[in-house]
Amino acid sequence: MNTVTIGVLLYVVAQLGIGLLASRRIRDQTDYLVAGRSLGYGLAIFSLFATWFGAESCIGAAGAVYDTGLRGGRADPFGYTICLVLMGAVFAGPLRRGASLTLGEAFRSRFSSGAERLVVIFLVPASLLWAAAQIRALGHVVSAVTGMDFMIASAVATAVVILYTGTGGMRADVITDLVQGIALILGLAILLGVVIAHLGGVGHAVALATAPVAARPRVPESAWLAWEAWLVPIVGSITAQELASRVLACRTPTIARRSSLYAGGLYLAVGMIPVALGLIGAATLAPLSDPEAVIPTLARQHLNGLFEVLLLGALISAILSTVDSNLLSASALLSRDVWPRAAAPGERAQLLIARGLVVALGLLAFGIAMSHESVYGLVEEASAFGGGGMAVAMTFGLLSRFGGGRSALAAMLVSMVVQIGGTWVWRIPAPMTVSCLLSLVVYVAVAVWERRRHPRPARPSVAA
Repeated sequence: MNTVTIGVLLYVVAQLGIGLLASRRIRDQTDYLVAGRSLGYGLAIFSLFATWFGAESCIGAAGAVYDTGLRGGRADPFGYTICLVLMGAVFAGPLRRGASLTLGEAFRSRFSSGAERLVVIFLVPASLLWAAAQIRALGHVVSAVTGMDFMIASAVATAVVILYTGTGGMRADVITDLVQGIALILGLAILLGVVIAHLGGVGHAVALATAPVAARPRVPESAWLAWEAWLVPIVGSITAQELASRVLACRTPTIARRSSLYAGGLYLAVGMIPVALGLIGAATLAPLSDPEAVIPTLARQHLNGLFEVLLLGALISAILSTVDSNLLSASALLSRDVWPRAAAPGERAQLLIARGLVVALGLLAFGIAMSHESVYGLVEEASAFGGGGMAVAMTFGLLSRFGGGRSALAAMLVSMVVQIGGTWVWRIPAPMTVSCLLSLVVYVAVAVWERRRHPRPARPSVAA
């Protein structure tokens, strides 16, 4: 067993230990799903950052920038940074001031039970597909490091995530997110520093990164596709339960709002490292058949020993922090927004149900991961859920009293039809952009109709 394998195994064991320790403080669903609403700035910021900074942020973003230049970074890191900042500036305060434990409950409180159930239909499949994509990526990393068979490596990785998420819940998630975030930042920063040193210093590295690359394709892009590239990460993520759960877990609305803003700044700062490595790789490496191999290739050329362990720990961290959030978010939606409709168990039984769902969903995500041939295919399918309807309804619902249950349902149903049908049936070039526009029109039209059909009673005059 080599040094790298031992280092990775010790890292994984540490994650399990954190989950078991965190489980001792869990008494009810509030503790399990939103950490007892006790998060301060440190844990909230790192958890918001680590949840979104997944494998695609490290490997995918660097590959996209290597392939197409800075334009490849629109989604990651720039789009997800805007998403976090938008959450902090607009939505975090109103969302945290409510008493909900899930985004579905917030929709039920503002709109209707039907809207709540539709939120679950949107978000649970998306979370499962994202978890499956990350499990598949994690299996590849563990298999490459340890030499295990890919399926065995994926099964071991899934078992680890299920164990520490199932036992420790959100408390374990946010603590491991802190550890994983630090490991991720250290690993990427060390790689960038070593690469810059080998290139002869910052000045030479900047000159290489900013030099035009003749071989890079300059493909013209329509305005629709440009909008789509920005809207998918922003609109598709602003309504994610993974993001909402961190906001709902904060101690106060002010902490929720500021933590989202600070997390956005941290995301941009760390996300620029893969961008820089992608630009440097395009200028210094021989043409790669797979653009996403740019960071692993630079690591093989410039790192060894302990530094290699740190980078692998960073990649594993990025993946683990996403998978645990996906499983817990799906469990929260099903245990809080679906299960209580069929039965009304006691608090202890609800906690057991939430934990059992993490296990069941983890196994289901593993099955989905093994049934697909690529991570990209899973991510593409996950992005087909959600859409602009939820974002439109959440905006009006949290910031105004305009529109009711029918408005939210209509907007979300139109969004679902356009997003899924446009992606898989009609092949619309920009399904997210179209779904946002149509959802907005439908929401406003139905809201006006609702107001005319059920006008609010006039306020009594002062004289009366």
